[in-house]
Amino acid sequence: MRVALITETFLPNVNGVTTTLCRLLDHLQAREHEAIIFAPQGGPESYAGAEVVPLGGMPLPLYPEVNFTPPQFGIAARLRRFKPDVLHLVSPIILGALGPGIASSLRLPLISSYHTDLAKYSYHYGLGFLKDAFCSYLRWIHNRTRLTLCPSRSTLQSLRAQGFRRLRVWGRGVDTVRFHPDYRSEAWRASVGVQPGETLLLYVGRLGREKRVDLLEDALRGLEGGRLVVVGDGPARPDLQQQMEGLPVHFTGFLKGADLATAYASADVFVFPSDTETFGQVVQEAMASGLPVVGARSGGTLDLVQEGVTGYLFEPGVASDLRARLRSLLANPAVRQAMGESGRKFAERRSWSSVMDELMEYYHRMLRRSPRYRRSEGP
Repeated sequence: MRVALITETFLPNVNGVTTTLCRLLDHLQAREHEAIIFAPQGGPESYAGAEVVPLGGMPLPLYPEVNFTPPQFGIAARLRRFKPDVLHLVSPIILGALGPGIASSLRLPLISSYHTDLAKYSYHYGLGFLKDAFCSYLRWIHNRTRLTLCPSRSTLQSLRAQGFRRLRVWGRGVDTVRFHPDYRSEAWRASVGVQPGETLLLYVGRLGREKRVDLLEDALRGLEGGRLVVVGDGPARPDLQQQMEGLPVHFTGFLKGADLATAYASADVFVFPSDTETFGQVVQEAMASGLPVVGARSGGTLDLVQEGVTGYLFEPGVASDLRARLRSLLANPAVRQAMGESGRKFAERRSWSSVMDELMEYYHRMLRRSPRYRRSEGP
């Protein structure tokens, strides 16, 4: 099979969309399929055997990890030369709007995947009045594709209520070898200032308003015996560091690879206050690392955290409820351990290989329904 992908975020940016794309390209190469990916300029020329076609653009002010990539010449011609069997729009925003027209002109099966809830993000950047416009625009793009894949059941239900059609769930996998409790390091804990008897709370992710990291400041005040480590970077970091000055908090900046795996495994509780997630890949990574999770009762976190079994859910945006959940875990080491073990077992059932095989089945299903495929099969 020959697969073409169009995305508005890719390497060197590291986020959930990029992680998923890299895993997909690895999987396609391992299964001996051919791929091409159209992505913002600045990344590698190729990845996992796939050519990366660079596209001009500039970062979105709302979300710099995603590029404003305007329509540009040459995409349709390059696709025509590649002769793909299927075209996949990955989290289409600006450039992705061209996908339906290109697919129609080339008679290609068109599939899309929904990753980022820009409509919900708008509230956190003073653009809440544009929420309905964002939703209408994204619905217009996705409803012109044959299938839209959603990362969680909660996202599918939300999109269906907003008038999105032809929806299916396609989840995300987790690397249970890279993320493992065995990487716990007392030396690492000491390096971030953990004192004897303290419980280490961990946040991993982008430091932006939409992630609600500001709630951690209020939750940490009055929480005896807890120390917070914040892993990640973003536009909100300077303000967060100023607001949390004097609290037991350590900012590491961006971590990856073995350093990130060690950070997860060396913590005691993972805390995730974001209420805008369509999935929440870092939650799965924390669970694979043996951590109980305290997350907002919203979005993709609902698909991952089983209340009272793998962690606790708190009312979105309510710091006092978050603090109460954390206080309960700080006081019960045995409960933390049991939840962490349950989370690890959950993660072990969600391999990237099975997730990508599921996507390949969607590709094959779309291809079998394609007029081009039926003609090639003959009478």
